[in-house]
Amino acid sequence: MSDNDETPGEPALESAMSELSQIVAKLESGQESLDESLAQFERGMTLLRVCHRRLDEASQRIEIVTRAGASGTPETQPFDGRATLQKDSAVSSTATKRAVSDDEETGVLF
Repeated sequence: MSDNDETPGEPALESAMSELSQIVAKLESGQESLDESLAQFERGMTLLRVCHRRLDEASQRIEIVTRAGASGTPETQPFDGRATLQKDSAVSSTATKRAVSDDEETGVLF
C-alpha cells in the first residue's frame, strides 16, 4: 500500500509492522515495568488491527486477469482466496474417500 492509501492518523502497513516488531522485542525482553508493558501491549494490539485491516483491504483489491477482451484489454474478476482452498480440500477429500473405498473392496489395509 502506498502512503496515499493511509487512513488519517494510522501508519502505513510497513510502519505498523516495524513498530509492532519492536514492541514484541521489548515485551519479550522483560525489562519494562508492568505499566509500560501494558501500554506497549495495548499499542501493539492497535497496530495489529491496523495491519489486519490493511491486509484485508489489499486482498479485496487483488484481481485475476481471466482473458483478453476483443479490444485486447484484460477482463478481470474479483479474487476469491477461499475458492482455491475449498477446491483443494474437496479434491483431496474425494481422493481420500476413493482410496479408502478401493482398499475396503480389496481388503487391503496398506
